[in-house]
Amino acid sequence: MQAKLKLPVTFGALGVLLLAGWLAWNALARAPLAPRIDYKLLDGVTLSQQQLRGKVVLVNFWATSCTTCVGEMPKMIKTYDRFAPKGFELVAVSMSYDQPTFVRHFVADGPDGALPFPVAFDSGGQIAKAFGDVRLTPTSFLIDKSGHIVKRYVGPPDFSELHGLIGRLLAQRA
Repeated sequence: MQAKLKLPVTFGALGVLLLAGWLAWNALARAPLAPRIDYKLLDGVTLSQQQLRGKVVLVNFWATSCTTCVGEMPKMIKTYDRFAPKGFELVAVSMSYDQPTFVRHFVADGPDGALPFPVAFDSGGQIAKAFGDVRLTPTSFLIDKSGHIVKRYVGPPDFSELHGLIGRLLAQRA
């Protein structure tokens, strides 16, 4: 009699474990939502993450003192120019330790002229904290149309891979 009782209990326990594993796998597989934050832009305008819904967005944390950041800006401009007409937005977030006058000067007179995309100055570090306490620059987050973080880049991205991913995300429905 005991053998008959163990069999249903064992299959039941196995079923519960499989279900728990499947639920955990699905939870991990889903991309996290981008934080609901406001970007205070250098021109005084406030841009919210909610306003960016329906667009593919690259949030790029950078600093004028970061030579890699400055070096990747021409490629960021080309990326923006290529994809903005298709529903892409790029928001550059200057780190809190950067000098506001240096940021304003770089935005107005960068290596390829004025930056064509919105630039925020993260004076209190709240934006960096909201994105997982970003400390290294450059760090970028690619966000899909529904507001999920699809990819995080620490250091400069592989721009051909980034462009392919942006193109695929732009082709998807929100």
